[in-house]
Amino acid sequence: MSTKKIGDVILDVQNISLRFGGVKALTDISFNVREHEIRSIIGPNGAGKSSMLNCINGVYTPSEGSITFRGKTFDHMNSRQVAEMGVARTFQNLALFKGMSVLDNIMSGRNLKIKSNLLLQALRIGPAEREEIKHREFVERIIDFLEIQAYRKTPVGQLPYGLQKRVDLGRALAMEPQVLLLDEPMAGMNVEEKQDMCRFILDVNDEFGTTIVLIEHDMGVVMDISDRVVVLDYGKKIGDGAPEEVRNNEDVIRAYLGTSH
Repeated sequence: MSTKKIGDVILDVQNISLRFGGVKALTDISFNVREHEIRSIIGPNGAGKSSMLNCINGVYTPSEGSITFRGKTFDHMNSRQVAEMGVARTFQNLALFKGMSVLDNIMSGRNLKIKSNLLLQALRIGPAEREEIKHREFVERIIDFLEIQAYRKTPVGQLPYGLQKRVDLGRALAMEPQVLLLDEPMAGMNVEEKQDMCRFILDVNDEFGTTIVLIEHDMGVVMDISDRVVVLDYGKKIGDGAPEEVRNNEDVIRAYLGTSH
């Protein structure tokens, strides 16, 4: 791990509960995320990990509890507000525009940053043209960073899965997020693709200074790259701390070995 400086709490999740009718998806969960750290959320299938991310980025409204981002507390925000505040997200199931090029997919992540109106954008005149050039330069830097220059003009649907995941990461980075939520970025990848993705996540954290909240099933990956880990099981928090601490936590061991239920 690099000797990076972890900052103050940037995201504070307090007593979050989430119910769908009679089903409790999350029960009274609290944890925080510090600036510049890689904070992982782990747990068996159905533990509530994606539901937790959905609460943070405004897809779900928690039944109880609050979320504080950079000192401002919310009991509800919509996804656009969350994005405008500087929280970006990748999804477990790729939500890319399969017929569009790599460049255009990543460009779509700049939408919130584009100030000129749609007509000027369509005509590409004056300030709109200058603005587009500036955004394209930023996107080209991301493409270089993710080492996908050779595929700039390729429709995303034609790329192998591992590269599509990289494009998804690029689109989130195009939003210049302060906090990046990664929902199983390595699901379905082979060993080599996982190694590449680990390297990019560490570089994003290091070079861009982006705070990362990561859901991941691969325990080896989690233990290698996380600063702190929170563990969910059946919608409840059963562990929280440094990777080593969590690895030796009896409740966590039971949940993963399946002896507690």
